[in-house]
Amino acid sequence: MGTPRPLKTGTGGKQKISTFMLLGPAFVAAIAYVDPGNVAANLTAGAEYGYLLVWVLVAANLIAVLVQYLSSKLGLVSGQSLPGLVGSTLGKKSRLAYWAQAEAVAVATDLAEVIGGAIALKILFDLPLLLGGLIVGVVSLVLLSIQSTRGQRPFETVIMTLLGIIAVGFLAGLFVGDVDWGQAAGGIVPGLDGTNSVVLAASMLGATVMPHAIYLHSALSVDRHGKQPRSSVPQLLRASRWDVVLSLIIAGSVNIAMLLVAASSLRGQVGTDTIEGAHAVVSVNLGEVVGLLFGIGLLASGLASSAVGSYAGAAIMQGLLRVHIPIVWQRAVTMIPAFIVLGIGADPTWSLVISQVVLSLGIPFAMVPLVKLTANRAVMGEYANGRVISVLAIAASGLIIVLNVVLLALLALGIE
Repeated sequence: MGTPRPLKTGTGGKQKISTFMLLGPAFVAAIAYVDPGNVAANLTAGAEYGYLLVWVLVAANLIAVLVQYLSSKLGLVSGQSLPGLVGSTLGKKSRLAYWAQAEAVAVATDLAEVIGGAIALKILFDLPLLLGGLIVGVVSLVLLSIQSTRGQRPFETVIMTLLGIIAVGFLAGLFVGDVDWGQAAGGIVPGLDGTNSVVLAASMLGATVMPHAIYLHSALSVDRHGKQPRSSVPQLLRASRWDVVLSLIIAGSVNIAMLLVAASSLRGQVGTDTIEGAHAVVSVNLGEVVGLLFGIGLLASGLASSAVGSYAGAAIMQGLLRVHIPIVWQRAVTMIPAFIVLGIGADPTWSLVISQVVLSLGIPFAMVPLVKLTANRAVMGEYANGRVISVLAIAASGLIIVLNVVLLALLALGIE
């Protein structure tokens, strides 16, 4: 991991470095919010329910802004990652159990990212899915080597560039599609329509507020700014707020655009129950150029999110197991389930949706400790959460937990 450079100081110790130069960590974490799991969940939701679930994305992105800022603040103030702090408070058995669920989250993350990248390569070059998955895995390791050998800032630059490509790829259809903006606005009002809509809502939530991104952002902040003097914390926190808001405006816009395009162009169309089918319909209805941009955006999403997911997995393992395992081995383990899914010919799109439900179930395990730690004055000192932030964070956690309980109950009872 790169070594952070101290902020420059002038007379009186005031910081001279611009806020712009401090941006970056949140943009890396934001890749988790536009990964192939988002594509599958959002396209499926739009194609099946039109504008009904717009509110889920709006709520999820508002929650994401709060959660990612708290994760960044935890790293900046404490100098430790969320996994590291959680690991320091648990006994050995509890720590291993907690790591097991976090590792399940890492596996579900890799499942979405490898499969999504493989689908993109099939769309663009007609490559077999298994071969495409292997290529995505190799390229993600190349991207990770940039961080290992060149440092944090070059890695952030590469990932931010890919985020820009993703945004262009998925926003393009919004400008040529026939979106009903009145119905889209109506979709902001919360509503559901049966068990499948609850499954999709949980999937969209899991694809947006991803647990590995919560763990990751604190580690990114430590790696980028962990050696800064205590006097730099106020400026770093201000920069972090801008970082989070700007990056998630981009990610949120991309997510909502996916759903709106699906609602306006895919609903009622045959074959839109898969990403490949959705791409074909988008190409026919919105033009080959938009279809090509869609494929390129999906590929950039798979490559970038795969590398970022591996970074998160390494941070989780190091913090909870207290061992440093070479990232190539950690990466190889979490990719195996994705290769199995591709090898046996399982429905890749539905596999993506289910993987996001698993991620949704893992969110409370990341959010609850985050809320507790950032409100703890022994950890955060004067930067501990105030009452308003604590209430909002608890409410967001409660909303996610309630949705997950309802989801599990409906699935257990087989209610449609």
